[in-house]
Amino acid sequence: MGINTFGRLFMPKNKVFYELFEDVAEKVHEMGLKLKEMVSEPDNNKRAAVLAQIEDLEHKNDDNTHRIFTELGRNFITPFDREDIHYLATALDDIADYIFASSKKINFYSVNPNDTGIQKMADLILQGTVEIKKAVNGLRDMKNLREMTEAMVKVNSIENQADDVFDMSIEMLFQQENDFKEVIKKREIYQVMEIATDKCEDAANVIESIIIKYA
Repeated sequence: MGINTFGRLFMPKNKVFYELFEDVAEKVHEMGLKLKEMVSEPDNNKRAAVLAQIEDLEHKNDDNTHRIFTELGRNFITPFDREDIHYLATALDDIADYIFASSKKINFYSVNPNDTGIQKMADLILQGTVEIKKAVNGLRDMKNLREMTEAMVKVNSIENQADDVFDMSIEMLFQQENDFKEVIKKREIYQVMEIATDKCEDAANVIESIIIKYA
């Protein structure tokens, strides 16, 4: 299929899906930034205030996800397969959910986030949201397939790094922490944060599937 033909195929008159996906990806990225801000904040009260901001972004993304599903039922013309729209909306929503869950657990357990594992995980989650945002923004015109592909490769690498960080963090936790309650708390936080990177990879896989179908 020629590039011009491909471009026409992927550019329907109704662009509402692109706008919604881009807004969701932007808010997911903002949540990644806020999570990083939260784990860098030593004051409990200030961390709670950042958590409230993350929660607000998560609720806005829930609304956008609902709108995507509503538009899916309303529109005959869609930019790509209906099932892929559903998969991508769900994958992006999952990233937001697990970023929010990570921040909630840090706050609920009153864990000092100045912890190597938590800090590294927050960095990787933020990096993942940056790359997902790039890939999602590329869907509108599909002109930067190389940049999109590079973003998806980076997401895969980030997920692999998160697996390594999780394993090392658990090992260090059992070696250095004598308080069993703290072990349980931190282990749960590591797990939820690692799942957030898994969800970034899930979203990248959906985008890759869309590219393969339409390229």
